[in-house]
Parts: sequence; C-alpha cells; structure tokens
Amino acid sequence: MDQRIIDLYDSFTHGFLSRRDFLDRLTVVAGSTAAAAALLPLLQNDYAKAAMVAEDDPRLVAETASYDAPGGKISGYLVRLKEKGKRPAVIVIHENRGLNPHIKDVARRLATEGFLAFAVDLLSPLGGTPADEDKGRDMIGKLNLDETEKHAAAAVGFLEKHAESTGKAGAVGFCWGGAMINRLAAASPDLDAAVAYYGRQVAADRVPGIKAPLLLHYAENDSGVNSGIDAYEAALKANNKKYTIQKYPGTQHAFNNDTGGARYNKEQADIAWGRTIAFFKENLGAPPKAG
Repeated sequence: MDQRIIDLYDSFTHGFLSRRDFLDRLTVVAGSTAAAAALLPLLQNDYAKAAMVAEDDPRLVAETASYDAPGGKISGYLVRLKEKGKRPAVIVIHENRGLNPHIKDVARRLATEGFLAFAVDLLSPLGGTPADEDKGRDMIGKLNLDETEKHAAAAVGFLEKHAESTGKAGAVGFCWGGAMINRLAAASPDLDAAVAYYGRQVAADRVPGIKAPLLLHYAENDSGVNSGIDAYEAALKANNKKYTIQKYPGTQHAFNNDTGGARYNKEQADIAWGRTIAFFKENLGAPPKAG
C-alpha cells in the first residue's frame, strides 16, 4: 500500500487529524471517494478476524479484576491457565484506543505461555474503554499522563502480591502503551522486565530511574517514534542500563497488531513475539505450562 496512505492513517489514529479531515485527505490521495471507501477496510482494525486465542479457550480462566491506585480503582482483564500455581506476571498496556479485543487477545497469548496476564484499562478513571474506537482515542487525549503513569505503576504491586504470582512482574505495551511502558520503567523500581513496541521514549533525565531490563521493538517505517531512538539509546548507555533495541525491516508502526490490516506484518510480528516471550522467561522466570 502507498506509504502516503499509511502515514495519513497513522496521523488519524494518533489524533492529529479528525475523521472528516482524514477521509477528505484519503479521497485526494486515492483519487476518488469510491477508491477511498475501498481502502478504508484495509486500514481499520477488524477484531472479528484475528483472535489468535479464543475468548472461551478451555485452557484458560479469565475475569475482570481491579486494584487501588492514586485517585481510585483501575480495572482490567486478568487471565491465566486453569491449573493453580505460582506464575510470573505480565501487565499488558493498550494502544490509544483503550482495552479492546485485540489487547485482551494479547493477554490470552501470554496466559497460554503460562504467565499471569493482566491487560489494564487505563481509561478506568474516565469510565472505562468505550465500544467506539474514536471515542476511546479522544478519551486517551484527555488523560493526565503523569497520573496515568502512577496508575500503571500501581499495577506492578497488585500483580506482585497476587495469590497466584511468583512476585515477579513485567510489562508489555504497544504504541501509546509502548510509550507508557518507557514511563512505567522509569517510575517503578519494582518492575522486573519491560517490553515496548514502537513506543515513544522518556527524556534522558528520567533514564537513571529505570531499573528493569528493556526490550525495545521498533518498526522500520515510523519516523515520529524512531526520531527519539538515538537520544534514548545514548542515555541508556550513559547510565549503564540493560537494554536491547530491535528494528524490524519492512514494517510500519503497529506492525504487531494482527487486526490492523495493511500495517500488520505477520513474519516480523512473529519474530518480535518470540523475542518477547524469551525475554520475559529470562527475566521473570519460566512459568509453569498447561498440564
């Protein structure tokens, strides 16, 4: 697909364009209203097509759970294998649409690997993630990021103290959630491992606060996010932090999102996911598998 179209869609999904402006510009690039209408389904998320682990997978048990955070309770989707036992835990932080079916599916993928997975809804203070994705994006823009960072940090303690946790907790996030992972790593000395997918970086003066090892996944074609890599890496090196940067050839921002149409890259997403699981096992401990 024409890179201009993907860049235009990225501008829309990140809130730089209204839906009307996006559609108007898409029509110009595509050449006609009909061509723009044909392209739109290739760009938008389609949750009906891409659940890798079924919501009713018999191996798993899932529930809505909540924890106390500054200013109130934060809820989320907690899922693990049915067999009782102690498991390393992983927080999953959503993109800028909120806790949607794709992010819940990511949590189930982690659960099938044996982790205690918790997909947090950081829109909880505003009433929770709505069904309308555009509304979710608008709500994300209303969050106070410093407060949201504290809400995410409180999830670490919640999972470390959970009855089925080994006391080790990591976190993974995507896009907006990837940026929040970098903030969380700087804010929480108790975090044991952090994986950010195409997330914007924290300022250099926050890097000394990072204690967890980092795995940083970046797309090749993602100029807005990638412009901060060099400065971030320089600060990580200067402060002797443990980190790994991986950049994936031929990929777009959100290449991991299998519901995301033209931007999804299965080959590179599978490579990144394999590295993510290995990273968590190395730094949190290998979890018990299903019997």
